[in-house]
Amino acid sequence: MNQDLIPSSLTDLYNNMVAGFSSELQELVELVVTPGWRQYQLVIILFLWALAFLLKVLTQPRWDAWTRARTGWPKWRLRTMVQLMQRLTLVYFVLLSWLLYQVMQHVTWPSRSYLIGIIATLATAWLAIALVARLVRNRTLRRIFKWAMWVYATLVALNLTDDVAKFLDGVAISVGDLHISLLGILKAILLIGVLLTLARIGTRAAERGLQSNDDITPSMQVLLAKGIQVLLYGAVFLAAIRTLGFDLTGIALLSGAIGVGIGFGLQKVVSNLISGIIILMDRSIKPGDVISLGDTFGWINALGARYVSVVTRDGREYLIPNEDLITNQVVNWSHSDKFVRLDLDFGTSYEDDPHKVRATAIRAVKAVTRVLSGGKHEPVCHITGFGDSSVDYVLRFWISDPTKGLTNIRGNVYLALWDAFQDEGISIPFPQREVRLLSENANMQQIAEE
Repeated sequence: MNQDLIPSSLTDLYNNMVAGFSSELQELVELVVTPGWRQYQLVIILFLWALAFLLKVLTQPRWDAWTRARTGWPKWRLRTMVQLMQRLTLVYFVLLSWLLYQVMQHVTWPSRSYLIGIIATLATAWLAIALVARLVRNRTLRRIFKWAMWVYATLVALNLTDDVAKFLDGVAISVGDLHISLLGILKAILLIGVLLTLARIGTRAAERGLQSNDDITPSMQVLLAKGIQVLLYGAVFLAAIRTLGFDLTGIALLSGAIGVGIGFGLQKVVSNLISGIIILMDRSIKPGDVISLGDTFGWINALGARYVSVVTRDGREYLIPNEDLITNQVVNWSHSDKFVRLDLDFGTSYEDDPHKVRATAIRAVKAVTRVLSGGKHEPVCHITGFGDSSVDYVLRFWISDPTKGLTNIRGNVYLALWDAFQDEGISIPFPQREVRLLSENANMQQIAEE
């Protein structure tokens, strides 16, 4: 490294760190070259690793069978067991090395087990890091977390943390009272990563707990889950700013001005957010409700902060802005309950007995699946008028599963009416028109007379 580009204070830190590394490297070389208990410890470590591998080969089938028999365990415990099974050699090595280290600490000089203690510490740290890293879903972030924690664990085991911390703290930028160092940035990144992971885990745990509580309505469950998510991630953001050394009171005015500008530029976004909060609080729409908005008919799949997901019968998923649900007319087919009444209009000939037609229609609709009967949900049939070609009727019936579709149940009822009317000899009339053709002479005479 070119020392002319480094300030004098950093140069001293750099030289001290290089000297520390050189001395540690010399000691490591002496550990390998100089005869004595150091070489014996290296041989013991290799023997322990070989023994751990042998134990894995002998016991892994039994562990697999034992794990497969744990059908009642929760998923997180089974996943942890699978991760341990994949690192069974390392697990055995950690147990054997710590057991031997404790024995040698009591029966011989501590210096004769020093290297074994370092390797046992590193192996334990690597095992713990590998298990904890599974909580990070993103692969890139997971790898960064693993390497960062492995480097830190190695420095702790080799007792180099103070020298490295001094060097990283010396690489800094100072502006007034603000002091941002490379060490502070690394700490902030690590803290943010840990807090984000904990916030994600806490948010999901809160959502599962709210969903399992039947005393809380679905809309309030979504509202509380969103509130917990905002609080947790907001706390992470504030902690990150404080860790970097920024004064929150100093940026309050600037953030207020920026917030006003963003508010004017994102009026629709803010409107959708406020509308979403209103929808969640007044519980007019909740997950599972069947709604109609314009030409869109479907059921609520999810309530978001900006939009509502509506799934239709043909498998399409519409993302409707929350503002449209507040300002436009919405038909909620299952607002208070899931019972929906449908009306079918039809007509029969004047020659058919209306009493027989009504009884036949009610009997036919009761035979259709999904149609309810009994009590206030009993199907009824009424005469609505005497038309030009037919006696007009309305058939009213109830269903309790509008999410399965309305057009298909109407079609099934019409088919049932057709079959029943055919069996009973009831005819369905159609308009008839009489057309007369006059001769040419008659037309001319008619025109002359007019």
